[in-house]
Amino acid sequence: MKYSFVIPVFNRPDEVDELFESLTKQSLQDFEVLIVEDGSSQPCQEVAERYADALNVRYFMKENSGPGGSRNYGVERAKGEYVIILDSDVVLPEGYLQAVDAELNAAPCDAFGGPDRAHESFTPMQKAINYAMTSFFTTGGIRGGKKKMDKFYPRSFNMGIRRDVYLKLNGFSNMRFGEDIDFSIRIFKAGCRCRLFPEAWVWHKRRTDFRKFWRQVYNSGIARINLYKKYPESLKLVHLLPMVFTVGVIGTLLLLFFGFLPYMLGTVHVFPTLGNAMAALGCIGLAGIILYTIALFIDSSRENHSVKIGLLSIRAAFTQLMGYGCGFLSAWWKRCVLGQSEFSAYNKTFYK
Repeated sequence: MKYSFVIPVFNRPDEVDELFESLTKQSLQDFEVLIVEDGSSQPCQEVAERYADALNVRYFMKENSGPGGSRNYGVERAKGEYVIILDSDVVLPEGYLQAVDAELNAAPCDAFGGPDRAHESFTPMQKAINYAMTSFFTTGGIRGGKKKMDKFYPRSFNMGIRRDVYLKLNGFSNMRFGEDIDFSIRIFKAGCRCRLFPEAWVWHKRRTDFRKFWRQVYNSGIARINLYKKYPESLKLVHLLPMVFTVGVIGTLLLLFFGFLPYMLGTVHVFPTLGNAMAALGCIGLAGIILYTIALFIDSSRENHSVKIGLLSIRAAFTQLMGYGCGFLSAWWKRCVLGQSEFSAYNKTFYK
């Protein structure tokens, strides 16, 4: 057997049903599916049993350990030459595995990954969040699945690797967030060949509301500092941009507030020159934010063919950048300034 799909699950039976349905439609069928239930209170065993005749499915229930430990549990029991790690909230197009197989036959490698897309059936909010997570205006192009990147770091929602390499590297670490980037870094450090397969893409359902999205990106910001502490060379300029954006927005609001406060109160500045300078700088910053917002709106509306999604993308982009930036700053203060050990927020809501 050449391929083993390993899918950790936590209280997502409906999502697993959709993923299984897409697996039955694969044009290449040389694979098995391992579902690892990570201590769920809403198990998907019944769903797995329903597809037993259509798919080679193996179902495992274990105590909750987080997604990294569950992936390791599944890979240890897999039989395929390659293991493909998927999140339970993805759906595969019919040609997904055929595209993987074609890439490996053309140029074999040790590890690979593919991009994600938004399906037409996704809600406007999910499409807006997808835009925020993949657009050049928000991520600098590092999440868009472009071959022009010097190195491609597979993400755990769509990651493949030779099973022997996975076991040799001891799989995912016990990091709660950023564990996929940690694993990808170790793959490169081991001298393994890692490639982007642009045609091996998946439909990836994003968070369904902005509160959950904030939690996700806040922890991603924390994870970036945790990764920096383990691998200082992994921190690139593009990773600092959300923090710079966050500081810029907060700084602009403070400059506007203190610059114009006396005028709102009907008084004058104690230091007129300083007050006028603060007001002027605040106005410049505000103009930049407005121009950026307009660019987001136009680009998302054009890409998604929807003014509504364009408007939602503004909020999604600000949530993505400032959530990540706040998590990054919080972790920098606690880990780099105060010298605390690794931590993450919202641990109990990772899957939510």
